[in-house]
Amino acid sequence: MSSNGMGRFGTSRGITGLETAIILIAFVVVATVFAFTVLSTGVFSAERSKETIYAGLQEARSSIEPRGSVIAYSGGQGSGPTTTVFKVTFVVGNSASGAEVDLTAPYTSDASGTDPDFVNGAEYRTIISYTDRNQHLSDVPWTVEFLGEASTDNLLEVGEKAEITVWILQRDHSVADVSAANAVTTWTPDSRGAHGILTSGGTLLTPNDKFTLEVKPALGSVMTIERIVPVRLDLIMDLK
Repeated sequence: MSSNGMGRFGTSRGITGLETAIILIAFVVVATVFAFTVLSTGVFSAERSKETIYAGLQEARSSIEPRGSVIAYSGGQGSGPTTTVFKVTFVVGNSASGAEVDLTAPYTSDASGTDPDFVNGAEYRTIISYTDRNQHLSDVPWTVEFLGEASTDNLLEVGEKAEITVWILQRDHSVADVSAANAVTTWTPDSRGAHGILTSGGTLLTPNDKFTLEVKPALGSVMTIERIVPVRLDLIMDLK
């Protein structure tokens, strides 16, 4: 009896030990899989967080900012009165320790004949849009001139300044031609759709009109300029 009982007890302990080992191995396998999953998820999340941080830094480092006032120029047709704003200029600089910004312009100006002049095949990446209460144009003509000491390329680098001119009407020698036939929308755009604005007296930029310009570089934040045309139009107006 005693011998058989010990045999039974011995057999029971052997089975219990095997089951315990199996359960222990199962726990180890499950814990290993769980740990690997958590580790992989953590690495993936860390990589995604790093990419997000780098993308944010790239956006911040590629930003441009205004430097100084916004100047509006008015003109009339022929020797007529100064009836409308035909271009707006402002100076921009690179943000502190920022990456260079491509300011290749779709147009140029030479202060002779009619301006601005379309640059055929210009691969411009910075887009300027115009909005007022009558219209929104997503890609308007603009020219650029680098000021002071600057490199010979079209990249706005740290320490450099550039004057951007947004053209609302075509300039004919010393005056702005406000007739619909010579408004910049009649110029033939290229396949990228560069075009002008303001085609009739009902949509010209006149006293008390509010307008918004958005400068959109290929990388970086959008720079927004919002101004109101003064009650009286002078030839040159500082819109502050």
